[in-house]
Amino acid sequence: MAKARGGLAQKVQPDPQLAKIVGDKPMTRSEITKKVWDYVKKHDLQDKQNRRMINADDTMRPIFNGQSQVSMFEMTKLVNQHVSKV
Repeated sequence: MAKARGGLAQKVQPDPQLAKIVGDKPMTRSEITKKVWDYVKKHDLQDKQNRRMINADDTMRPIFNGQSQVSMFEMTKLVNQHVSKV
């Protein structure tokens, strides 16, 4: 079986802030993205008027560098700053 390499297939370790949302086990970036979106939907954090914007709750705010709202594209970039290579 070929080993997955790089990008979304590479396992990374969430930091303690991100672990509050996705768990503390190493996982791929795509799994982290899915879990973050699951959290956003479960807590109804997508902006009602502009669906591309994500509102931060107290758990998400540290991930968003203290911002109260970010775009979905910016969210992915910010989440990636909270992982380290395994």
